[in-house]
Amino acid sequence: MKQLSEFVKERRKEVNLTQEEFAERSGVALTVIRKIEQGKTNLNMDKVNLVLRMFGHELAPVKIKDIDV
Repeated sequence: MKQLSEFVKERRKEVNLTQEEFAERSGVALTVIRKIEQGKTNLNMDKVNLVLRMFGHELAPVKIKDIDV
């Protein structure tokens, strides 16, 4: 499965946008784009979804069932 950081970076480059341009168009701060592309794990889901909506995607919580711990 492709990591979020790889997906966003590859798609951003496909549309030929700098991180700054992409941040402006998606409505988030440049630091949000940088954190996503660096693979940081402490991200605001609402901000991530603003970015992903640029590509027609969205993240949502998934309930994990029947996990043996």
